[in-house]
Amino acid sequence: MKVVAFNGSSRKDGNTSILLNAVFEPIMQAGIETELVQLSGQNLRGCIACFECFKHKDKRCAVTSDPMNEYLGKMHAADGIILGSPTYFADMSANMKALVERCGMVSRSNDDMLKRKAGASVVAVRRAGAAHVFSSLNYFFLIGQMIIVGSSYWNMGRGRDIGDVQSDEEGMQTMRTLGENMAWALKKLNT
Repeated sequence: MKVVAFNGSSRKDGNTSILLNAVFEPIMQAGIETELVQLSGQNLRGCIACFECFKHKDKRCAVTSDPMNEYLGKMHAADGIILGSPTYFADMSANMKALVERCGMVSRSNDDMLKRKAGASVVAVRRAGAAHVFSSLNYFFLIGQMIIVGSSYWNMGRGRDIGDVQSDEEGMQTMRTLGENMAWALKKLNT
């Protein structure tokens, strides 16, 4: 089994990455493979509504100028998908939005190719706006017929400067519980 997480932050090893790695710890302890994909430094573009994916149904996006098809392949091969984003003006990052738009459209055009996979959202926030990001990311899972894994609280960690989230004890515990729940769900789904 494998879980792939996408870090939508512009800071490769910032708070979002720290939160995602905290989720990974119990998943790895359960013997499940993990992979963290950093969207930092990528110039991902949103869906251009060409609808070529509906014509070809080849599990690929017609736009090939960025690594989105590689990311689609990683999602398709994984048993669990985690989307992590910082809160930028009460919304997800632009690269994460592009990932959601294009992977969501390709999945839908291919008989919801991600359906019944486990999914979870992780949000880093300085102060406010995280609930909107959390909801937006979860809509990706819901429309794709995926199973959302929850935790002991909403999957958010508070901090501004790199490393600040580690001082958010409840946020870090929420991430560890999310990892435990993801591992449990994957084992149940794959028996």
